Amino acid sequence: MSRQEVAEAVNAYLWATYGTRTSLDANHVGKLERGEHRWPKPATREAFRAVLKASRDADLGFYITRGQRHDDHVGHWLPPGQPLTAGDDHGGGWLTGRQITETSDMNRRELLRLLSLTGALLAAPVPGGQLDWARIESSGDGNKRLAPATLDEYESLNLQLWASFVAAESKKAVSPLVNRQLTTLTANLRRSHTQPVHRRLCGITADLLQLAGEVAFDANAYSEAAHCYALAAAAAREAAAYDLWACAMIRHAFISVYERDFGSAAPMLEAAAGLARKGNSALSTRHWAHTVRAQALAGLGDLDGCRRALDQAEEVNCLPGRIHNGGWLRFDGSRLAEERGTCYVELGRPDLAEPVLSGVLSQGISVRRRGTVLTDLALVGVQRGDVHQIVLYGSAALDTARQSGSGVVGTKLERLQHHLRPFLADTHVQHLNSQLNALPRAKVLM
Repeated sequence: MSRQEVAEAVNAYLWATYGTRTSLDANHVGKLERGEHRWPKPATREAFRAVLKASRDADLGFYITRGQRHDDHVGHWLPPGQPLTAGDDHGGGWLTGRQITETSDMNRRELLRLLSLTGALLAAPVPGGQLDWARIESSGDGNKRLAPATLDEYESLNLQLWASFVAAESKKAVSPLVNRQLTTLTANLRRSHTQPVHRRLCGITADLLQLAGEVAFDANAYSEAAHCYALAAAAAREAAAYDLWACAMIRHAFISVYERDFGSAAPMLEAAAGLARKGNSALSTRHWAHTVRAQALAGLGDLDGCRRALDQAEEVNCLPGRIHNGGWLRFDGSRLAEERGTCYVELGRPDLAEPVLSGVLSQGISVRRRGTVLTDLALVGVQRGDVHQIVLYGSAALDTARQSGSGVVGTKLERLQHHLRPFLADTHVQHLNSQLNALPRAKVLM
């Protein structure tokens, strides 16, 4: 790659990953090569590592000496979208020892995530043989037109990333390669293509943006997740992919459900169901929309409407053949029992919720799903005033939260803790409450 191509790739990475417009050029890259600048800011070092496929700053000749100034002209204090110029080249403040330590910690965490993700990808089955990484990563260079085989590789990688996300106990481990793939897709979207190629590329991008949203959602970064889903819906609309578009809206609406803003979720779910009716009737998209709508209706206290929506969702079991793709659409009805139990807990019907949720626990489910079911059963104990059940299931759910580090489970446990006050006279509940207080909490990013 030429210096200018490296600069443009770094600019594209920073825009796709952080929404920051930068104007790095060949001159700035040359200064880095000559050693005139040694220590760009963290985001820019990350971008150079991603573009040049380096695992450490030292591999690129980046190092710091005490008292050296930041050389990066990517100003983190500037609002997203504001362009920067080469005149800002010497911006930044003096680095302190604490900042140096924090930077080292960030790089170490990044390396661990990359190693974890690489292992997951190597263990996952590869659809249709090995991926051609050389073609994937070179496709954004120059003005070459995208070949069908390259688009096939993009789709294959997306599927593998989804498989890694599903299998990972810590969902954020998938983030580095999601960003890396998104950088490549964004670079291609900036080029001109025939309409069929452009539509297909938009569909692949909408797919990946939904995965990026799921990763953000699990980390409690709800605003970031919502932005990903909104962009995914726009890309899917451009691709004229109705099921993909509907799934983006369902995921977006689920954020409102999760934040207990049920009234805002309902119209979006209605729109998603309408889009799904225009899509492939062999897929389970509309049934997933009914499932999430049932949760919204439960939050609104509509038991009859909730049951009707769940019954409509159950019709997924009548669909023949392959009804999902294992990536952006994974709904197959296997979670309907726990969804029904969650709705009954929301409706304050422990008599209906407990038998359903207890049945789910006997199944082989993921750690994160088990944590949410255990928390719901603890809430059943709250509704029944059963201290033994609260402590039994609450403690088990706490163990899964520690094991997975999931923000989803952690947020449900916070809800449980809010209901413990009437039972704090019991020493066992006091102990559970203290353990919940000690649980690391993911900061909710709004």
